[in-house]
Amino acid sequence: MKFVLAVLLLCPLVARAAAPELTVVKPWMRYLLPSIPAAAYMELQNPGVVDVVVTGAVSPACGMLMLHKSSDDSGMAMMVDVPSITVPAHGRVVLAPGGYHLMCMSPVMKLGDKVPVTLRLADGGTVAVMLPVYGAQNAP
Repeated sequence: MKFVLAVLLLCPLVARAAAPELTVVKPWMRYLLPSIPAAAYMELQNPGVVDVVVTGAVSPACGMLMLHKSSDDSGMAMMVDVPSITVPAHGRVVLAPGGYHLMCMSPVMKLGDKVPVTLRLADGGTVAVMLPVYGAQNAP
C-alpha cells in the first residue's frame, strides 16, 4: 500500500518533467504589401525529452496564419499547407525561406512593427512570441 501511494504521489512529478518544451529563436516576419501574403520565420528548439508538435498559429496581424512548407519537386517550386510541424526531443526545426514557414494571409502590419504570434501545440499548450517585421531588402 505504501508503494502504491508513493507511486501515485510521484506521477505528477514525472508528468511535469516530460511536459513539452519549445523555445523560439530568431523570429521575424517578411512583409511586402498588404495585398501579398507575409511569411514568418524562426527556429524552434526543443530541449525537452518528448517531441513537440506545432499544430497551428494565430496572430491579430494576419487574417489567417497557416503552417506551410515550400519544396522543389523536379524543378517545380511548390508551397503546401502542412497539418503540423514536429520538433523532435532534443532537436530543432528551422522555419526559413524555401522550407517550413508560417504564411500570413491579409497582413495588417508595417515595416518596423513587432507582431504577436501564438503557436498552438498538440497538447493544448501555446507559445507566444513577438516577431519584428522586415521588408525584402533588410531581412535578417
